[in-house]
Amino acid sequence: MQNAITRIGAVLLLALPLGASASAAEPEHAAPHYPLQQPKAVGWSFAGPFGKYDPQQLQRGFQVYREVCSNCHSLSMVAFRDLASTTGPHFTEDEVKALAAETTAPDATTESGSRPGRPYDYFPPAPPYPGAHPPDLSLIAKARGVERGFPTFVFDAFTQYQEAGPDYIHSLLTCFQDPPPDVTVPEGLYYNPCFVSAPYLAMPPPLLDGQVNYAQNQDEGGENDVPQTVDQYSRDVTAFLMWAAEPHLVERKAMGLTVMVFLVIFACLVYYTKKKVWATIPGEA
Repeated sequence: MQNAITRIGAVLLLALPLGASASAAEPEHAAPHYPLQQPKAVGWSFAGPFGKYDPQQLQRGFQVYREVCSNCHSLSMVAFRDLASTTGPHFTEDEVKALAAETTAPDATTESGSRPGRPYDYFPPAPPYPGAHPPDLSLIAKARGVERGFPTFVFDAFTQYQEAGPDYIHSLLTCFQDPPPDVTVPEGLYYNPCFVSAPYLAMPPPLLDGQVNYAQNQDEGGENDVPQTVDQYSRDVTAFLMWAAEPHLVERKAMGLTVMVFLVIFACLVYYTKKKVWATIPGEA
């Protein structure tokens, strides 16, 4: 019996990791889980089964992208003519032509090798950024997001929550701050506890209060009725990026609602048909 106990003890000791002892019970320091600060849920107009885009917000978001974000980030999967979408930004045809004409597109048939942009052209690429490769923003609102974990994701299935990407982008743009004393940020990086991969990133804070003038949103008295703050800018450009990533969201939700109504009516018809057919069949004794 004593020999058996000795052999069992030897097996347990061999099973311990190299350098560990049977009396070691203190857990190692756990690595931090990113993001350090969870994204905050925002009340988007396009959220929920009946959500839709706000054209005015999308136009403001396009202005923020055009004046700020396009200096580093491309939007290569969006054409100028898409801006005229009635369920999207809803620019007029003349506005789309004017916006496209401000850019140039390659054209081998011209002497200069380029021509003024046209509505069917796609957004031009952003200028090269030295030492970095800023991501294209065409699908960023669908490609980014933070898992909400249990039990929140269970309720998300019933509330149709699909705004993890927009919530994350809005939080990222508004979460830049000074690092705490116990965090050392390398030179050239910027502390942001909402970043999903690390406590800091290479992008500096892109937005400042009053940076973009929302002139098209002035009321009759000349006063601007939309706050020109970092929070408002981030909301607007995030909504625009969501539209860029899913321009047919409104049509998809309308079709989904139609399909669900059809399925409910069809299920009722099948049930009553079954009752009618089997009503004359005698049951078992």
